[in-house]
Amino acid sequence: MAGGDSAEGANLKGLSKIFNSHTYNGRANTAKATYAFFGVVILYNILKPKSKK
Repeated sequence: MAGGDSAEGANLKGLSKIFNSHTYNGRANTAKATYAFFGVVILYNILKPKSKK
C-alpha cells in the first residue's frame, strides 16, 4: 500500500490500539492471542485432575 498504515496516527485507545485490523502488528497480536487462548484451553484439559468414580 502506497499510503502506509493510516491507523498508526489515529487516536486509538485501550485494546483497539493493540488489536486493530489495520496494521500488521495488530493482526499479529490478534493471531498470537488466539493461539495463546487455544493453548491454554488444551493445557487445561490435559492437566486437569481426573475425576474418581
